[in-house]
Amino acid sequence: MLSRTADHLFWMARYIERAENVARMLDVNYRMSLLPQSDAAVERQWRAALDTMGLLDLYKETGGAYAPTDVIRFMVLDRNNPSSIFSCLRSARENAHAVRGTLTSELWETTNSTWIAMRSFSQAGLEGDGASEFFEWVKFRSHLSRGVSVGTMLRDESLHFMRLGTFLERADSTARLLDVKFNELSNSGRADEAAEYYEWSALLRSVSAFEIFRKVYRDSITPSRVAELLILHRDMPRSLASCMEEVHELLQKVANQRSAETERRAGEIAASLRFGRIEDIFEDGLHDWLTTFIERVADLGGRISNDFLVPVN
Repeated sequence: MLSRTADHLFWMARYIERAENVARMLDVNYRMSLLPQSDAAVERQWRAALDTMGLLDLYKETGGAYAPTDVIRFMVLDRNNPSSIFSCLRSARENAHAVRGTLTSELWETTNSTWIAMRSFSQAGLEGDGASEFFEWVKFRSHLSRGVSVGTMLRDESLHFMRLGTFLERADSTARLLDVKFNELSNSGRADEAAEYYEWSALLRSVSAFEIFRKVYRDSITPSRVAELLILHRDMPRSLASCMEEVHELLQKVANQRSAETERRAGEIAASLRFGRIEDIFEDGLHDWLTTFIERVADLGGRISNDFLVPVN
C-alpha cells in the first residue's frame, strides 16, 4: 500500500475517534459542573480538561472564561482549534475524500453525512440539554463509522491502518482522561458520599464502563478499582491494556522491513499492561505512570508515521 494512502486512512480513523473522545471528555465535565460547588471549583475543572488535551495556551488566546458555555463552544465549534469536534470531523472527511476509491460506498457516505450534519450545528443548539444530546450524537456517529468499517471493508491493510489509528488515539485519550479526572476526584475532598459516587460513576460512564464495572466487581466504586479497570483489564474495550494489545497485533499484520523496533516497543507496552499490577502502579505514582505512558504512545505514533505513513516533519 502507498504510504500516502495508508496515512489518509490512519488519520481519518484517528480524527473520528478523537471527535468521540472529545465529546466524552466534555460530557463528563459538563455533568460534573452541574453538581453544587463553588465557581472556583468549576473553573479548575475546565482548566484541567483543557490542560490535559494540551489546549490551555490556545484557549487563553481566545480570552474566554473557564465556564461550561465558553469551553464547550471552543471544543465543539471553533474552527481555529485543531482538536475541536468541528475540526476533527472536517479533517476526517477530507482524509476520506482523498482515498474515496479505497473506501466502500457505505463508509464514505457515513463519513460525509456526518460532516454535513456537523456543519448545521450552532451555539444555540448546545445550550442546556442540547449539549448532552449533541455529545451522544457524536458518539453514535463514531460507533456507526467503526461498525460500517468492520462490516463492509475488506480485511486487508486498509482496514488494519484504520483500526491502528483508532486504537492508538483511544489509548492516548483514555490515559489523559483518567489522569485529569483521577487527580481531580481523588483531591476533591467531598464528604458527601452520594456526590462522590456520582462523580466516579460519571467518569465510568464517560468511557462506557459503568455497566462493565458492575459486572466485573459487583461492589462499591473505589478509585483503585476504577483505575484497574481502565488500565489493566484486557476485556474492557477502552482500557489501555485492550488498546495496546490491538495496536501490537495490528503492527504485526502490517509489518515491513523497517518496523521491527516499532513492533517491539508496542509489544513491550502491551506486555507491561498484561502482566502489570495496579498496586505497583499506585506505588510508583499514577500521575507519573500515566504521563510516561502518554509519552510512549506519542513516540509510537511518531515511529508508525516514519515506518509506514508520511513522515512527520
